[in-house]
This record gives sequence, structure tokens and C-alpha cells, in this order.
Amino acid sequence: MATRKRPIVGVIGNTFLAEDRFPSQRVGERNLRAVAEVTGALPLMFAGSPDITDMEALLETVDGILLTGARANVHPTRFGTEAHPSYEPYDLQRDALALMLVEQCVERGLPLLGICRGFQEMGVAFGSTLHPEIREIPGRNNHRMPRLENGDIHPDMAVVYGDRHDVALAPGGAFATLFGRETIRVNSLHGQGILEPGDRVIVEGVADDGTAEAIRIKDAAGFALGVQWHAEYDPQTNPINKALFQAFGAAIAARKYQV
Repeated sequence: MATRKRPIVGVIGNTFLAEDRFPSQRVGERNLRAVAEVTGALPLMFAGSPDITDMEALLETVDGILLTGARANVHPTRFGTEAHPSYEPYDLQRDALALMLVEQCVERGLPLLGICRGFQEMGVAFGSTLHPEIREIPGRNNHRMPRLENGDIHPDMAVVYGDRHDVALAPGGAFATLFGRETIRVNSLHGQGILEPGDRVIVEGVADDGTAEAIRIKDAAGFALGVQWHAEYDPQTNPINKALFQAFGAAIAARKYQV
């Protein structure tokens, strides 16, 4: 039997209705390109639904997991808050799979990178609460994507994904060590945010308004980092996002060739 040489990264899918009637799963292509072009791994899309994806089979197949951003929010009942229509849409199937998956990756030492919703899923899986609309907290900024005066999303993706605020990193922490600096600048396209971190959720990066932007899971058996910003947008050229995905790739390669 030929030996598999290229690591595989599982990339979670999101539920949506194609043409408003066909149940489907989708993954943003920039996530797939970030994995393929920067980590050097093969991206493998899997359904964000426990009814479709056998988690044990998935964990036996992949060398790492990428939890991507998504339009849907984590359901408030997952962190002890009442649901409200203004915080929709939700993706209950992804919630059910992703939260279990986070716990298993951390326990088994399978490299895990969470982005935006994935960052929030990592937080919730280890006891964090979220605020469903972080901009409603006094003193916080609007972290949602830039829009025109008429409410439409800005047509220039360079503006939508442009760096918008600084993030202060914990001195000597995993992120400051990884990036070689204690302040970085990132994009911002989210509504929810971590309110109170769980006991094992170590906040290592904070925006200038106090919003959590970078976390690691305490005592994780392997790479387990999450970022609130969309690092998948430009890791081919952005030195911060490149360093993050390269570190993820290095952790994947190291684990693959140790087992």
C-alpha cells in the first residue's frame, strides 16, 4: 500500500439552502486555499452535521481541523442565554458537531485552528459565554463588516477585509511568540464575541475596545488556537496570517509524522 505523504486538514461545512430550497453544505474557498497553499495540506471538506459526519471516522482520517467563520451564530442556549430573533440565523447542526469536535481535538492533541465562528465555538466548548451582538456593549466598537450608507456590503473586498484595529498580545504568550511582536493589526467581520472566557480559555489577544481576539486552550495536548479575525482571507501575502497558518501546518506535519 502506498504511504500517504500529504497531511489532510478537515474543513467544516455550513448548512445553507441552495436556491432557497436545496439543503446543502458549503465552505468558503479562501479557507480551502489557505490550507492548500500555506499549510501545505490537502483540505477535506466535511459536513457540519453529526447526522452526516461520523466524528470518529473523521478524526481517524485527518491530521488537523479548521473551524471556519460562518454567517450563522452559535445558538444562545449553548452558553446559557435565551434565543432572540434578532440574533439569527443559527446552524444547530454545526453547533452539535463542532462543540464535540473541539473537545475531542484538544483531548487527543489533534491540531485545531478556529476562525471567527470557529473561535467562538472553541470558547463555548470550554465554558465561555458569548454576547450575541458585541457592539451593543457600552464602549465597544462595531466589529461587523463595513457597509455603505444604504446598508449594502461594501463592494470592495479589500475594504471589507482591510485591517481595522489593533490587537494587543499577551507578552510571552503563544501568539506574541508566534508573531514576534506584541501588537498586530487585523480585519473585523463579526457580531458575536466572547463575553466571559471559560476556565481553560486563555485570552492572549485583545482589541483596543476590550474585545477578545485571540485565544488558546489551556493544557491542550496539541496546537489549539483561535482568532476572531478572518485570517483565511490573505495568508498568502499577509505576514501575520501567513505565520498563523504556517504554524498550524507545522503542528499538523509534526503530529502526522510522529504517529
